[in-house]
Amino acid sequence: SCTMATAFLEKHRVPFESIDTSADPKAAQKMIELSGQQGGPVITVDDEVIVGFDARRLNELFGEPAPGQIFDVLIVGAGPAGLTAGEYCARKLLMTMIVSENIGGQALESWAIENYMGYRMVTGEDLMKKFEEQAKNLDLRLEIDQVTGIFGEGNLFLVKTLSGTTLQAKCLILAQGKRPRKLGVPGEEQYLGRGLSVCSTCDGPLFRAKKVAVVGGGNSALQTAIEMSGIAQSVSLIVRSTIRADPDYQKKVESKNNITVYLHSRVSTLHGGRFLTGITITDEKGGEQVVSADGVFVEIGWLPNTGLLGGFVELNKEKEIVVDINCHTSRKGVFAAGDVTSVKGKQIIIAAGEGAKAALEASEYVMKMGT
Repeated sequence: SCTMATAFLEKHRVPFESIDTSADPKAAQKMIELSGQQGGPVITVDDEVIVGFDARRLNELFGEPAPGQIFDVLIVGAGPAGLTAGEYCARKLLMTMIVSENIGGQALESWAIENYMGYRMVTGEDLMKKFEEQAKNLDLRLEIDQVTGIFGEGNLFLVKTLSGTTLQAKCLILAQGKRPRKLGVPGEEQYLGRGLSVCSTCDGPLFRAKKVAVVGGGNSALQTAIEMSGIAQSVSLIVRSTIRADPDYQKKVESKNNITVYLHSRVSTLHGGRFLTGITITDEKGGEQVVSADGVFVEIGWLPNTGLLGGFVELNKEKEIVVDINCHTSRKGVFAAGDVTSVKGKQIIIAAGEGAKAALEASEYVMKMGT
């Protein structure tokens, strides 16, 4: 959300002062008092306080009316797949629009990426900044907004957004990625931003020298636990069954003396008042244990962002968009790429490659429309 807000303000040339609450404890406390939130961003416009990236309100304040033009290609999502697709479409001289809630997608939440060619190690945020910088040098439009509906009308496609805009395009590339899976326990919405977080890279520094818990047993969960062990006083790693992460991450967790691992356990209750203070975990035999935690980071997987599609294109049982080897969906003129699709590999480098493939197919489709 912080990256989304910054990208929006920069795009619309709105002058602003950015305060890094992770490096300034006094500023962090002021933010909490101002908004009642333990997560960013918090934006103040005159006397108005805007919590999180509120696309509708920011567009009302600073947005520009969208032109009534018809784009050759409209790309939904600006993660590795969407940005790469935009790069290829722009180089094919197609009139291209990218609409996304953020720039970088779920790649932004990676603390450290060690398997992307060209880098020994790079954070997700830094890698996505490189993608963004390259995209900004191309002839394409990028709107920070949320897509709420997609429809077909004759030979065109209509895309409606949260800010009330309707965009038209000859073809679509769906690359909207995934969103974090929720715990599914009472009080989850109440404590989101008040101790409960789905973005450890954004909110982790706010819990310096405090007790935290990380929920999950995959690479993302263990990576978060490892990073937080260097920030927090203690880390409780709650794993529903057994650890599924790569051996390298497991060895690093074992080497940390302030990480306690609870296997075969799940979070059953959240405790606290205005802010989260702890959790109850239940093991496979029904035994319960209260664990103190000022912050809880949820890393239990991702769900594809396909709820807005309805029956627009075919989905598989995991609600992913079904694509063929060339990124074609079940609807003519609609292509898809990245983690939102049925492609098995969920890696940044795979998403970027699929984005390139989708763009080349979209280019061919648009060229045929003109003949």
